[in-house]
Amino acid sequence: MISTGFDLVVAEAIRPGHVNPNASGWRTRDGGAFVRIYLAAAMFLSAFLSLAVSPSNAGENLKINPKLDYSSDSNDGPLITGDHMDAGAAQDRVNYVLIYGEGCYNSKRQARSTVALYEKYRGRVNFVIVDLDKPLSSSQSGLVKSHYTGSIPHVVVLDKTGKAVYDTAGEVSQQEIGDLLDKALAQ
Repeated sequence: MISTGFDLVVAEAIRPGHVNPNASGWRTRDGGAFVRIYLAAAMFLSAFLSLAVSPSNAGENLKINPKLDYSSDSNDGPLITGDHMDAGAAQDRVNYVLIYGEGCYNSKRQARSTVALYEKYRGRVNFVIVDLDKPLSSSQSGLVKSHYTGSIPHVVVLDKTGKAVYDTAGEVSQQEIGDLLDKALAQ
């Protein structure tokens, strides 16, 4: 086997008897700099890969609020709950965006449809849920400025290039949005 020098430094770093009792790790010929650099690079690579493997930081585990009263405009709290609810649109992905207010009868029904669509398209479509009654993240603020016209619920479907293929206020059927999502996913 031909030595590259790297294997010698690694061997020197992990060789028994080279533990520094005054330090937090291994001792090497260079005072531990190699080990610190190696560990920093490993942590950076791990963080990078966790982001690259994750499909997006979209809303996940979306659930409808079970306490919603669909017969009135009562404020029953957030219509949809889940993880990463402050997420924005993802690049190079199909995005479904729901902009709503908590005390809106129509928004409640659209939220129910949104969760049904989420169950069908989970992992393939990025779901962005914007509750106008909560503080918005910067990415959500950008979506609201670009698409919200003052009426709720407002549904936006963005294709993989970020172009809006649907951008309308009011309730929309699951079938219509499903057809748009299927078409956008096929491109």
